[in-house]
Amino acid sequence: MGPLFRVLVPFGHQTIMGFVADVHEVEESKEELEEINGYALQYIIDVVDDEPLLNEELNTLADEVARYYLSPKVAVLQSMLPSSLRPNRSALNGPKIAYDKFVELIDANEDGLTSDKQVELLRLIAANGRVLKKDCSSPSSLKKLIELKKVRYVNVEKERFHLQEYEKEEAHPLTFEQQAAYEQILKSEKHVCLLEGVTGSGKTEVYLHLSEAYLSKGKNVLMLVPEISLTPIMVEYFSRRFQDNVAILHSGLTPAEKYDEYRKIAGGKAHIVIGARSAVFAPLDNIGLIILDEEHVESYKQDSVPTYHAREVAIMRAKHFDSKVVLGSATPSLESRARAQKGLYEFVRLTKRVNERALPKTSIIDLSKRKVIYAKYDIFSDALVSKIKEKLEKQEQIVLLLNRRGYSPYIGCHDCGYVYTCPNCGSFLSYHKADEMLKCHHCDYVQKYPDSCPECGSHKIKRTGYGTERVIKKLAEIFPSARIARLDSDVSRVRTSMQSTLEGFRHHEFDILVGTQMIAKGHDFPLVTLVGVVQADIGLYSPSYRASENTFELLAQAVGRAGRSTRQGEAIIQTYNANNYAITYGASQDYEGFYLKEMETRRIGKLPPYVYLVVIRVKSKNEEKANEASFQIKENLEGRRFENVMAVGPATPYIAIQGGYYIKTILVKYRKRDELFPYLIELQKKLSGRAGIEIEFDVDPLDY
Repeated sequence: MGPLFRVLVPFGHQTIMGFVADVHEVEESKEELEEINGYALQYIIDVVDDEPLLNEELNTLADEVARYYLSPKVAVLQSMLPSSLRPNRSALNGPKIAYDKFVELIDANEDGLTSDKQVELLRLIAANGRVLKKDCSSPSSLKKLIELKKVRYVNVEKERFHLQEYEKEEAHPLTFEQQAAYEQILKSEKHVCLLEGVTGSGKTEVYLHLSEAYLSKGKNVLMLVPEISLTPIMVEYFSRRFQDNVAILHSGLTPAEKYDEYRKIAGGKAHIVIGARSAVFAPLDNIGLIILDEEHVESYKQDSVPTYHAREVAIMRAKHFDSKVVLGSATPSLESRARAQKGLYEFVRLTKRVNERALPKTSIIDLSKRKVIYAKYDIFSDALVSKIKEKLEKQEQIVLLLNRRGYSPYIGCHDCGYVYTCPNCGSFLSYHKADEMLKCHHCDYVQKYPDSCPECGSHKIKRTGYGTERVIKKLAEIFPSARIARLDSDVSRVRTSMQSTLEGFRHHEFDILVGTQMIAKGHDFPLVTLVGVVQADIGLYSPSYRASENTFELLAQAVGRAGRSTRQGEAIIQTYNANNYAITYGASQDYEGFYLKEMETRRIGKLPPYVYLVVIRVKSKNEEKANEASFQIKENLEGRRFENVMAVGPATPYIAIQGGYYIKTILVKYRKRDELFPYLIELQKKLSGRAGIEIEFDVDPLDY
């Protein structure tokens, strides 16, 4: 495995950037090699990088990820590297190292100075040892000091990202159960440990103690969280315990900040890295411990090529360093729990909340029964409105979850029934009142709110359903004195809004927090005593084999936000499917009951974890070609008669058009990849890029 450098090369009539992945010395001339290989060779114009971009471990990891996920290596490298180090020419205009120019003392002797100003400046520099050039008020005096070799210029790299400083906090003593879990993980000979702990059981404190143990051995720690919204609180926990030993990596940083943090990590200046999914590729050496908090969350899986899952990449890295991976969750993914049950993972459990706090008292409200509906607004039940009023009077806090952002999810014409859909992917457009726009929540298409129907010209445009914006409007009408905040991906688009909203709510600047799934995971709000799930069954209608699992996880996690301090927590779950097992088990946080029921459903349906999946995605700008190619692939695959391989489809996915390409999918279920994957690789080589057809793969998909 050779070093990885970026180079500029001629390609047709343009100059492009590529990677040099390996270097070999050859005896043949350029002409001889062209004759042997059967194609023309070009000389490299320029080598962009002075040092290799990746060390040997990360370069090897890129190859392993590319092989496992049937992805081009260059796509993996695009995911691994910050934007300014990627293989495209625009990266040359990206962030570079920034420096502050200082003036540093060489000789404090005042001999030879010809003015009081020179003396003053020399004494200033001598008193401080080093002064910023811009703070030296007299350029002529500074020039003289330089000539006399009294001082010199020195460049010091500027840090464009600064973590907030926190007061040092000593380790909290572990409970008996936490201590047992901590010791079991340390003693385990398995690379992967599943830490299953009920909400509020103190998994984070176990993470911190484990990190301390590995740091004391001279090892480094990689801490992953599923959402950017969880990064600040996790950074605070680790910074309080380990001070300035922490670096962070996630998409919320500016390119310059990310570049600086990346170099800081690569230079060994931080021993703990905290970040979201892509931080699994952090250039951290000598890793002893990798933690995935809330390991069940789907955002650990990338939905574009390379379709990697951070959990699997973490396990790859752990094998290289002979390190430990800890997967933490109150509601583990079925795949992880099944592996733990089989003994492939070490199975560690926390069954009690810290200080024996009781789980929230939970009520399920059946919205199909009209008598339970609040008179003014059908989105709320009488029970939920009554409980919110009670908690506000007690000066306690409320979290309301509605996993749908915007104001109204469906916009249509009252007269002719026309429904506004995205021209790029066919999804319904949602109305956002804040900026009077219609938006696609899948491909980010936007358009102005319409004055009239494009089909019949009617001005009667109706808005149907509720999103977080509309819930807040109705809450404000019912509780005009309540301080209400919203947290969803619209709010979090502004860098500082998400953190300021969470901090404000934690310090009781708001009474009610309304949000999507990002508020249901990992947050610890001591004053929250009521969690309301406004419409629990939204996720059940998604076209995914994991719809029930996702719904259960979201409810169990959301309910767990209540009563995490000394006060009893309560939860109210509103639904039109009151008897659905995902909702009943989620309401009671009964993971065991849900696991047994859902595993039986998966076994009957031949779905993970009983089989593996890969989706063959056929793309073409011509819909007929996409159809024809997908049927040919299905027929060819079935003709191979692979053992324990079943193909389903072709089908049209929920997002049927992407970037102007029509999409058809074939779902392949299999048990062993030995025969199937070489065939898929050959299939891609033969078909992709020919006759207007592109072939992509999604290995271990969470959806299809």
